[in-house]
Formats: sequence, C-alpha cells, structure tokens
Amino acid sequence: MVSDLLVPKSLLDDGRQSEAARDIARGATRCLASYGYAVVPEFTLASGRRADLIALSATGELWIVEIKSSIVDFRTDQKWHEYRDFCDRFFFAVQPTFPRDILPTGTGLIVADRYGGEVVRPAEAHRLAGARRKAVLTTFGRVAADRLAAMVDPIFVRESRSGGSGNR
Repeated sequence: MVSDLLVPKSLLDDGRQSEAARDIARGATRCLASYGYAVVPEFTLASGRRADLIALSATGELWIVEIKSSIVDFRTDQKWHEYRDFCDRFFFAVQPTFPRDILPTGTGLIVADRYGGEVVRPAEAHRLAGARRKAVLTTFGRVAADRLAAMVDPIFVRESRSGGSGNR
C-alpha cells in the first residue's frame, strides 16, 4: 500500500473536499480495492465533469462513485446523471448516517467512513459502447501513469505535457 506521504497532496486534498468527503473517499477506495478494483480519484471525464472516484476491474468494468457528504451536497449537486455515460455502473458513496432513502433508485450505494466501506446496494448495469470504453480506459491508464510518474519526478511530468485533461 502506498503511504500517504508518497501521494501528492493534490490527490489527497485539493481544497474542495470537506473532511467528511475525504473520509468517505478513503473508505470507498478501500472498499473498491477489496473487490479488486484499481481506483483513480478526481478523474476528469471527456465531458469536463470530474468524477470523485473511477474504478477499473480486472475484466475492464468501469464504476464511477460520486461522494455525497451531506443532504445539502446531494440536493445542490444534481450532475450525477451525466456520469452514467462514462461507466458501466454508477454509485453514490455516503457516510453511515446519511439518509439513504433520498438517493435515486437504480444507482449503487457504498456506505463508507475513513476506515472502510461496504457496497450495500448494487448498481444497475449500463454497458459502455466500445469506442467510449476505449477512450475512458486510455485516459484512465494515462492519468494513473502520469500521477505515478509525478511522484518520482513532478517537474518532468509537468513540463513534458502541454495542455491535458486536467487529471494531473
């Protein structure tokens, strides 16, 4: 397991997440890893939207997880349906005390805290088209590789790429 000291601060806290959201992200990431998924946080999609977590299985299935740290967060941020075009299954991740009955049916549910999480409701499948899957998988691989390279040599990675998807 990679130590928090080796992960660039921007991956842990870019200033937008509450402490509760960071705790949910940590627990949801641990949950997804226990299912064998590789997880990339704060992943910018081709639409420009930023998924809180995107997870890739060994078989190529893609899950997107939207973290909701409060009722207000859920009610004011209704862009979640736009993520479905970029994954095979869509989940919300919430704290154990979150009122689950307000979350839309058909979406998966992960209940998490800073120590771990559990999939308490599976998500409905909606398979990606081949071209979209290839595009998301390619971006996933490049983002993960760039973030790993940035831990070794952040100046080289930053100077080696111009433009980009905003995923670094």
